[in-house]
Amino acid sequence: MNQVREYRRARHLSQLALAEQIGVARQTVNLIENDKYNPSLDLCLRLARALGTDLNTLFWRGQDEEKD
Repeated sequence: MNQVREYRRARHLSQLALAEQIGVARQTVNLIENDKYNPSLDLCLRLARALGTDLNTLFWRGQDEEKD
């Protein structure tokens, strides 16, 4: 599970506001948050920049703990 929703909410952004900031449709943000869409590396980088974090934190940190 990625952390996009948590970081978006912490920055008080709606899905639409984030989508407009990174140049995608609101539905794309929704699909990413619900792990139903694998974004390109470019889109991952735009998300991380917009949310003020890095790729590891946003997409991978905590994955190993979930498997245990």
